[in-house]
Amino acid sequence: MTDRDPLSTDEYRTLLATAPGSAFDADTVSPDVTRLFTPSSHRRALDPDVTVVRGARGSGKTVWTKVLSDDRMREIAAASYMMPRLQRMTVTTGHARGGEPNLHHPSKHGISKLMKDPRVTPQHLWSAVVLTGLRAPEILRIEGWDKRVRWVADHMESYERALWTIDQEARKSGHTHLLIFDALEHLHSDRPVVDRLVSGLFEVALDLRMSTSSIRAKIFVRPDMYESAPKHFPDASKLGANATDLAWTTENLYGLLYHQLGNHPSPEAEKFRAWTGSWRSEGEGRCIAPVDVIATPTRQHELFIAMAGPYMGPSHRRGHTYTWLPNHLQDGKGQVSPRTLLQAVSTAATISRDRYPAHEYALHYDAIRASVSTASQIRVDEIKEDISWAAVAVEQLRGGQVPMQPSVVLAYWRDASLSAKLREVLANGSQGSGPEDVDNHRELIDELERLGVMTRRAAGASDVRDYAVDIPDVYRLAFGIGRRGGVSRRAH
Repeated sequence: MTDRDPLSTDEYRTLLATAPGSAFDADTVSPDVTRLFTPSSHRRALDPDVTVVRGARGSGKTVWTKVLSDDRMREIAAASYMMPRLQRMTVTTGHARGGEPNLHHPSKHGISKLMKDPRVTPQHLWSAVVLTGLRAPEILRIEGWDKRVRWVADHMESYERALWTIDQEARKSGHTHLLIFDALEHLHSDRPVVDRLVSGLFEVALDLRMSTSSIRAKIFVRPDMYESAPKHFPDASKLGANATDLAWTTENLYGLLYHQLGNHPSPEAEKFRAWTGSWRSEGEGRCIAPVDVIATPTRQHELFIAMAGPYMGPSHRRGHTYTWLPNHLQDGKGQVSPRTLLQAVSTAATISRDRYPAHEYALHYDAIRASVSTASQIRVDEIKEDISWAAVAVEQLRGGQVPMQPSVVLAYWRDASLSAKLREVLANGSQGSGPEDVDNHRELIDELERLGVMTRRAAGASDVRDYAVDIPDVYRLAFGIGRRGGVSRRAH
């Protein structure tokens, strides 16, 4: 601690244990005025002209879906990103989880039924969703999604005329109609069908981008789903130019943490703001940190040292706390879920208070290690909810040790009858889409790598096919898979 720092160790522990809370748990808690953080790297994701926003699980897709759908949250984002156009928009949800069933889009069951109709294409389905979201009178008169979709299939000229009319009215008023699509992994349990649906959505959205001036679609999608969806439609090459990625840098992650600490309604948060510089009040309890606190690594490092000390042990040999934590929470794509980092810090503070009350810093390095195991369980629970087939595949490696030769992975899966287990999962209505081919186990490794659940290490310089399979700590620990010299899966 420094002479300037007004927070005691116990006060820091209280703040660190409580402030992060569920600040980024968008699935159950909507973002609010105080908790909303606007990382600089996400500005382009909110631009109405950007059609595709790629982001891994927990990167913020659902958060931004909810922010864009809420007038007050959108106002904050418009001011933070200096993007006044966000305040001149009418926003409709084209697909997302939650909300009233069948209001904005067909249910999962309804989509499955429609996709069995040879007269219906994914483009027809999404075109019907677009017209419904735009509240076109032509389609609102029709009851039931099956009839709406079939009407579009039989009346494409009427669809185009309705779009033109709505676009002209919006242009005159200076407004933009934005349709948001999220949670596409929940469209269907059959992966090839999901690929076709996502491809159709891409085509319809790109057509809106190119044929209208005031109607836009924004699609939040996992990177692996973006890659696997066929792009054989006209002008598909332009889709990439209208896409961006939701990436979280280390500076963004710590900026989010410090934003939550400074915006917590407590005396400890008040002291934290007083110590860290001149925070700007925006009303409604929302405070904005000085730029160096949310964007300058040296300043962020200094602040974290005050909370956790400089090293993950008695000396630098065990690593630096500031970099160690995000490095051990990242997935195979090098990305850290913001929710995971916040939960890890909160857990580390609680463990430090309970087990290391006399430690000079609020966060004990062994408590930080233990928090990675807790964070790992959270990430694995998310995978089970979101991509259950991936969790089943990795679960069969329990008790093994990475890095692991692909032949060893395949042997584990063969002995565990993985193909049969995956079929059972998919037959029971698993969450999310399934793998492309449950019997092609080598391709399953590639798919898990694309998801960031697995990585590969080069095992030989002469042949690129000579590699070993690795699993990031944030997944490995909860699955009970060992690693030579890694964080213990029984960390305490």
